[in-house]
Order: sequence, then structure tokens, then C-alpha cells
Amino acid sequence: MSRGFVKEGDQEETPIIPPRASLPEKAINYVTPNGMEQLITEKEKLEKERSELDSINETERRRELAVINGRLALLQERIASARILDPLEQPQEEIRFGATVTYKMINTNTINTFQIVGVDEADLKQKKIAFVAPIAAAITGHKKGDIIDFKLGNEIRKIQILEIAY
Repeated sequence: MSRGFVKEGDQEETPIIPPRASLPEKAINYVTPNGMEQLITEKEKLEKERSELDSINETERRRELAVINGRLALLQERIASARILDPLEQPQEEIRFGATVTYKMINTNTINTFQIVGVDEADLKQKKIAFVAPIAAAITGHKKGDIIDFKLGNEIRKIQILEIAY
């Protein structure tokens, strides 16, 4: 049947599926062991949600199912591309993926700590940043005591690495 003969109220809107955190093109999807557990737990939760989906309105049920299936597809893609890097297997004296780093912004004497993790497990509230974040990229490979020039917009700030832990 042509769409011209469908009542306006019968037309369903395509559900919007929120995208996952972006991963730069050709970047390897590194995750910590904990990050992989989080992805698998999220998948199990979505599968359970899908199996328990119960809605009186069939249109609403189809819409909810489409969103869950879309989110599952994106998640499956992310899990399939994941490459687990164990922080404990990284060089302990150097900043690498999985490191918890304490640094000082020299111009303000502000001290910050964060862990470098995969894009899906990044969470500023938990002081976890993605390995593709500019500051993570700038300090990767450096050692305790190093002073690094970090370009922030048109400004260059000096960062001193105080501690590295895994």
C-alpha cells in the first residue's frame, strides 16, 4: 500500500537510538578487564529488558523493542571490536592505558588524578577519561617527574607528572 493511503495517526516515528561514545576512525577499541565486564553486564541487562518487555500498546512495544535492539546492535559491535589491555601488564614506570595518573598544572598548582580507560568506561565523575582524550594522549608515554607542554586551545600549559599507579 502506498504511504499516501495511510492515516496520519497510523504512521510510526522512527525511534532515536542514542549513539555510543565515539571512537576515532581506525582507532583500536581498547578496554580494561573491568570495562569489558561493564560492556557484558550492559548487554545482559538489555537482553533481559528485551525479554521482559511488556507493553499494552503494540505500537509502543514495537518502538521500545526497536530501541533496545538498536542499542544491542551497537553494543555487540563494540564488544566484538574490544581489545582487552590489562593495566597490570603495562610498564609500571610509564604512563600507558589503564594508568591512574596524578599530575599538577604548574601555572595554577592544581593537582588532579584520573585513570586512562576505554571510551565506553570513561566517566568524569569517577575520574576516568578515555585514552583518546587530548590530555590522556599528551601524557601517554611519559614518566613520573616529567614536565609536559599541553596545548589547550591557543594556550600551552605545563603539566608535571607526580604519580603513576596501576
